Amino acid sequence: MTIYLNGQYLPLEEAKVSVLDRGFIFGDGVYEVIPVYSRRAFRPVAHMQRLQHSLDGIRLANPLGMDEWTAIFERLIAGCDSEDQYLYLHITRGVAPRDHPFPVPPVTPTVFVMANPLGQPPASVFERGVAAITAPDYRWLRCDIKAISLLPNVLLRQMAVDADASETVLIRAESLTGDTPATEGGFLTEGSASNIFVVNNETLLAPPKDHLMLPGITYDVILEIAAANGIRCEIRKIPVAEVFAADELLLTSSTREVQAITHLDGKPIGSAVPGPMFKKIHPLYQAFKRNVMRAK
Repeated sequence: MTIYLNGQYLPLEEAKVSVLDRGFIFGDGVYEVIPVYSRRAFRPVAHMQRLQHSLDGIRLANPLGMDEWTAIFERLIAGCDSEDQYLYLHITRGVAPRDHPFPVPPVTPTVFVMANPLGQPPASVFERGVAAITAPDYRWLRCDIKAISLLPNVLLRQMAVDADASETVLIRAESLTGDTPATEGGFLTEGSASNIFVVNNETLLAPPKDHLMLPGITYDVILEIAAANGIRCEIRKIPVAEVFAADELLLTSSTREVQAITHLDGKPIGSAVPGPMFKKIHPLYQAFKRNVMRAK
């Protein structure tokens, strides 16, 4: 695999980053993931706008212009064997002596980009759906920043793996202590690595995009699809009781696209199979994706 690192294209095994990089020492950096279909980046402008939001959130200037980013993406996409891929880009504040304040004067940011094959889930995921568990959302209060310091998300996702589930659905307690069990109070934020939609009474419910969740690009696409196809939507705070009483639950992300959650904490959601909303939205998403790529 050839990757991009600080102006160079080189084999992955030859890439090296200093142990004093602030990304390594402090998790001081941000990242972005862009799906690629038929060797074309999907919604690159929206993804790069989200990257800029994250950079602004940590007070780090974008080290490259859009033309430079595009040239890097095109070269890495061309060098990957797969038609469908995902781009991973990662920017840290750079290499400096270990000290909590920003380096003065500023140092050169570290920029890393790679392209990987984008695998498709097995047919069973779409036929039977996936299982998920719930957990209190104990992460920090700037989840809208796509920060590389993902230890809370890693631990929460591992909880799902340990429970033989696909995702952990996060419930933020009303109080800042986070002591309330997920099943007893609070409201839905997102998944450990996805956005979550609730379906009740033929209405698609979405948590609002605020500082407590990452603003998903696929989240936006689903809402656009719903609006264009007469699907009722509400964007609002969703109490945990509505999550457990849902007719359907959907998870979305750039790499998993749209999937139905059919079991939550071992209990069935709706009829315990992908429901009518999923069966409507999933093919609409695939058609939307094809149309966007054909239009380029």
